[in-house]
Amino acid sequence: MPGRVLVSGVSGPIGSALLPRLSSAGYETTRLVRTTPSAPNQIFWDPAIPPAPDSLSGFEAVVHLAGETIVGRWTEAKKRRIVESRVPVTRNLAGALAQAAQRPQVFISASAVGYYGDRGDQILREDSPPGEGFAPQLCREWEAASDPAAKAGIRTVQLRIGMVLSARGGALARMLPPFRLGLGGNLGNGRQWLSWVTAEDVAGIVVHAIRTESLKGPVNTVAPQCVSNAEFTRTLARVLSRRSVFPLPAFAARLAFGQMADEILLSSQRVEPARLQAAGYRFQDPDLEPALRRILRS
Repeated sequence: MPGRVLVSGVSGPIGSALLPRLSSAGYETTRLVRTTPSAPNQIFWDPAIPPAPDSLSGFEAVVHLAGETIVGRWTEAKKRRIVESRVPVTRNLAGALAQAAQRPQVFISASAVGYYGDRGDQILREDSPPGEGFAPQLCREWEAASDPAAKAGIRTVQLRIGMVLSARGGALARMLPPFRLGLGGNLGNGRQWLSWVTAEDVAGIVVHAIRTESLKGPVNTVAPQCVSNAEFTRTLARVLSRRSVFPLPAFAARLAFGQMADEILLSSQRVEPARLQAAGYRFQDPDLEPALRRILRS
């Protein structure tokens, strides 16, 4: 029988897809919330303070998705918020789980394909080395922060998530207004690889990771069909029945987003979901155009 699952970061696109997926799979879900709990299935937590181990006891799985959005100009203050909302928070949560009287069987924590940095046309699998820069360093520290759970014998999974496509927000929602006006276009030269995944597949991957004891460590959470930025742009424009004729030059992206432009928008990550495929996960949305058409119909 499926058991209880504790989830943080439920307000984003992934959380919005995950809660109903867990419920439909028979799991009882409890949410970590930052405000006074308004329902029995909520537990208050302050991410800056280590949670009480007793409050986290008795769950089959814990899924940790919380973190400051990376979108925006990466000022020093923004980068500090990004790090502080991920590394110490994950370490505190993992440490509390390690001390719980009834530890979870699995701890699933978000990470990102930013781990690999800008790697051109190189095919990237879970055993590929990390890249260089702020994003790879962040992801290395973020993943290492879950070590207290792993050392306590909890099966620990780090989901290296690509660009999440969802009708409920995130990157796709920010792209839609200019594309619908016929103002969308490539970022830079458009040749950089873009590793994407739908929110529904991330939810499915979480359920698969809970149930698959062989899955542990980093897991590339991306669709099997990686595309170039130019191909993504053409496909989105075609789905919207619009033209894509207004590229954003690299210098303009750097003016608008600073370091984020080089490390996220203009970087190339050709990531393969090797461990997911080996573990038998079947993608709901393996191909980009059908995925976009489904999302934009919903």
